[in-house]
Amino acid sequence: MAEPSTSTEDVQAARIISNHLPSGYTAEFDPVSDHGENRKSVETEAESSLKLQGGDMTRDLYKIHQRGKPLQRAATISHPHDTPPLADTSVAEQLAPGGFRRAFIKQKYGRFNPAVLPVTRNFVEFLSLYGSFAGEDLEDSEDESAIEDVEDEEEGQPPTERRPLLGTRRTTRREKKGDSGMAKTFFTLLKAFIGTGIMFLPKAFNNGGILFSSITLLLVSVITTLAFHLLLQCRQVHSKSGYGELGEAIGGQKMRAIILGSVTISQIGFVCAGTVFVAQNLYSFLEAVTKGQSPLSTNVLIALQLLALIPLSFIRNISKLGPAALLADIFILIGLAYIYYYDIATLADQGLHKTVQLFNPDHYTLTIGSAIFTFEGIGLILPIQSSMKQPERFEPLLWTIMLIITIIFTSVGALCYATFGAATKIEVISNFPQSNKLVNAVQFLYALAVLAGTPVQLFPALRILENKIFGRRSGKRDTFTKWKKNGFRTLLVTFCALISILGASNLDRFVALIGSVCCVPLVYIYPPLLHYLGVARTQWTKAGDIVFMVLGLACMVYTTIITLQNSF
Repeated sequence: MAEPSTSTEDVQAARIISNHLPSGYTAEFDPVSDHGENRKSVETEAESSLKLQGGDMTRDLYKIHQRGKPLQRAATISHPHDTPPLADTSVAEQLAPGGFRRAFIKQKYGRFNPAVLPVTRNFVEFLSLYGSFAGEDLEDSEDESAIEDVEDEEEGQPPTERRPLLGTRRTTRREKKGDSGMAKTFFTLLKAFIGTGIMFLPKAFNNGGILFSSITLLLVSVITTLAFHLLLQCRQVHSKSGYGELGEAIGGQKMRAIILGSVTISQIGFVCAGTVFVAQNLYSFLEAVTKGQSPLSTNVLIALQLLALIPLSFIRNISKLGPAALLADIFILIGLAYIYYYDIATLADQGLHKTVQLFNPDHYTLTIGSAIFTFEGIGLILPIQSSMKQPERFEPLLWTIMLIITIIFTSVGALCYATFGAATKIEVISNFPQSNKLVNAVQFLYALAVLAGTPVQLFPALRILENKIFGRRSGKRDTFTKWKKNGFRTLLVTFCALISILGASNLDRFVALIGSVCCVPLVYIYPPLLHYLGVARTQWTKAGDIVFMVLGLACMVYTTIITLQNSF
C-alpha cells in the first residue's frame, strides 16, 4: 500500500523542527503504533530518541522529521477502532515503553466507556436522567461512580496516555455523549410521563364530567407541548443542559433558585400524593381480604411506609433503585391492562352508567389541577433531549408522544368514569369487584408499584435540598457528615408522611392543589418567562409570551383558590 504524500506544510514543519533536534537520534521505531513490527530497526539505530529526557512525549517531533511518512498518533483508546482488545495485548507490547500504561487504560475504560454509552439503553440507565434533573448535578459526591479522573484539556475527549494515572480527582460526572436513537428516546419519554398520576384521572373525570374533562385534557396537552417548545427554543439559543442552568443563564442565580424551589416542592407533592394513594389502596385491599374488618387505618398505613422509605432514602446512587422502579413499571402495566379489559367488557355488556354527566359545575376546577398534575414532566425534557444522537429530531417525536399519552390518559379516565359514574373513587381500583382475587392481586401490586417508585420521585428534592444545606461536602470519609445527611433525609421523609396524613381525607383535592401551585409555574409560567427574557426578539413573540404567562398565572391563582374553598 502506497504511503500518503507529505503536504508542503509538513515539509516546512519538518525542516524547522529538524534544526532544533539533536543529531544522531531517530524515530524509525514507534513501539506504540508499530506494535513491535519494526523492532529489528531498533537494533540498527544509532541511538533512539526514547533515551532522551521526556523522549516518549517528544516522539511525535522526530516522526515529523521523517519526510515521506504520515504523522500518526499512538494507537491508544483515542482510536478505539485501532486498539486491540484487552485479551489480545501481548507481553511484548506491555514491555514496550508506555505499554503498561496503555494496558491499564484499556482495562479501566475498554469494557465500559461512558463517553459513548447510550443514556437510555435500559430502564436502569433511564434513572440516571434524574441525576441531572432540571439541570442540576444531583449525583451524590459520596457515590464512587460520581468520582471521575480529570479529563484532557479538550472537553469530551477520552483519556489519553499523557494524563497522569493518579492525578487530581473531581466529583463532577462527565457529560455523556448523546447516543440514543429514536426508538430509545420514544420509550424513555413514555417512562417519563406515564406514572402514578394516570390513576387519579377517573376521579378527575367524575369531578368535571366526561365531556369537560376530555376537552380539558386535550387543551392541557396542547398548551403543555407549547411550553415544552418554548423551553427547547431557550436551550437551542443558550446551549444549556438543564432547566435550572437555563434559568441562571437568562434570569440569574435567583431565577435558578426559584425554578429549583418549584421542582423541590412539586416532587415532594408527588411523593405525598403517592404515599396517600398507596395507603388507601392497601386499606381497600385489607378490607377485601378481611371482609370489611381491616386492622389498620389509612394513617397507620402511611406511617408504616416509613419503614421502607427511610432506608431507601439513604441510597446515594439512584441507579441502585433500578430493580424496584422496573418492578413498579411492570405492576403499573398490569394494572392498566386489567382496567382496560374490565371497563371495555363492562361497557359492552351494560352500557354507559346512568349517573355520567357531560359537565359537573360543582367541582370542575379540580379536573384542571389534576390534568396539569398528570402531564407534569418538564424536568426530564432537556436531559432526554441531551441523550439523543440527533437532538434536532426530538421535538417532532415529543409531539407524537404527547398525542399518544393524551389518548391513553383520556381513555383511562373516560372509560372508568363511564363504567362507574358518580361512584368513581379516588383509588379507582377499589371500584372493581373486591371479591375477585385477580382484582385483589392487581390492587396490591399497584400499591407496591407506587411505593417502589416513591424513592425515585423523592431523589431530586433530597439532593437539591441537601446541596443547599450541606453544599458539596462528602460524607464518604466523614462519618459525622454522612449521618447528618441521613438524619436530614429521615426528617424529610417523615415530613412528607405528616403532610400525607393531613391530606389523606381529600386526595383528589390534594393532587389538584399540587398541580395548581407547583406544576403550573414550572410548565406555564417559567418557560414563557425565560423565552421572553432570553429568546424573543419581535413584538409579536414577546406579546405571545406575555399572554402565556398571564394565562398561567391566572390559572394558578384561580384553581388554587377554588381548590382551597372546596377543601374546607
